[in-house]
Amino acid sequence: MDIAWWLRRCGWTAAGVVLATAWASADDWPQWRGPARNGVSAEASGWPHGWPPERLWSANVGWGCTSPIMADGRLYVMGWSGSARRRPRGNPKGTDTVLCLDAATGKQLWKQSYPASYQGRHRTGDTNAYGGPSATPTLDTQTGLLYTLGVDGALRCWDTARNGRPVWRRNLYDEYRAPQRPNVGGGRRDYGYTSSPLVHGETIIVEVGAPSGTLRAFDRKTGKPRWRSKHQGPAGHTCGPVPMKVGGIDCVAVLTLTELLVVRVDAGHQGETFATRKYATDYACNLATPAVEGDRVAITSGYNHKRTTLLEAGAGRMRTGWTARDYALLSSPVIHAGRLYMVDAAVKCLDMATGKLMWRGGAFAHGSCIVTADHRLIVFGKGRLALLEAGATTGAYRELARLDKAVGGICYPHVALSDGVIACKDRDGRLACFGVGVRGGGR
Repeated sequence: MDIAWWLRRCGWTAAGVVLATAWASADDWPQWRGPARNGVSAEASGWPHGWPPERLWSANVGWGCTSPIMADGRLYVMGWSGSARRRPRGNPKGTDTVLCLDAATGKQLWKQSYPASYQGRHRTGDTNAYGGPSATPTLDTQTGLLYTLGVDGALRCWDTARNGRPVWRRNLYDEYRAPQRPNVGGGRRDYGYTSSPLVHGETIIVEVGAPSGTLRAFDRKTGKPRWRSKHQGPAGHTCGPVPMKVGGIDCVAVLTLTELLVVRVDAGHQGETFATRKYATDYACNLATPAVEGDRVAITSGYNHKRTTLLEAGAGRMRTGWTARDYALLSSPVIHAGRLYMVDAAVKCLDMATGKLMWRGGAFAHGSCIVTADHRLIVFGKGRLALLEAGATTGAYRELARLDKAVGGICYPHVALSDGVIACKDRDGRLACFGVGVRGGGR
């Protein structure tokens, strides 16, 4: 974090430096759902002096459900633009643009664009409800390489140290011939590529959903194929694989169109299936990314399920821990301190040991939430940004502060926190950043 910037903004004198250094250390948010893909930040919420948060800047970055990411004071985001002034009809050609902005000021540092269609080539169902890129960019903090995946399969690598210079590119549809997703109940839906790439070692792992392998790993520097999963089948509509370790074995969990899949990624066993569990949601709406803690995986969805289920992974099996009637359609669950949090209209808090509903409250539509280092919950949805108490001792919905009208549209993209900046974005590309840094009262 640029401490000098915060001091200037807050009007601090040198005597305030001692208080500034007492602030919890900043934490990057370099990929979908943060550093560990679990919605948990090692950074404090900024309560009480940073709330309600101050609007730093806002911009429109183009259509799409991608979420913003942040690292080293920079914000990366992606959006589609075309000739239509309102939400496009059909599948027009346009441009996907990758933007790098100063997270504190919104100043554009660089941008890169390429021709892209509004929706994927196999698009069907709910075509008026989405468009533009859906997969959140992934930043490899070791190399400075940024990975993006467009809705029509454009997988690209950019060098952030050289103003986003293109490094390599592939098109997953062109190369791997993933067919249109089948009807798994309720009607056929295909929203294109939604899965955010996952950096693992020297590779990036992508849910390709092809007959030759559900997952594919590519060399992170060259883009050359490294391995593929033995499991074959269509991709789901979640936002990507989640790392997990089962019995000391490195794996990834991914909710495909038809099942929860755990795949080994350890040396010598890459792509081997570790465990599976059949799980298909009507309308192909397996939308919420699984939440992982140790060998446990929590999955949630609506429609024919309307449940949240905790599964325990073992070699060749998935054992049910519990099933709860409370669920979320879009919000990816967050596990913290023996609790599971998710948003579906209200914020819901479940006991991780039993699935029992501990509390619920608020009104955030299809929003999202993250947990901070000081055991608080930042919730975003229905245009609102709120701070709640969290943790094992919190027995009821307790709202500490709230800001309405953070953005104006549908809030499918998830909220992000880094360096005292909260980034909120809606489906239509409205992006707003808020500061929760020290404001002269100390911490």
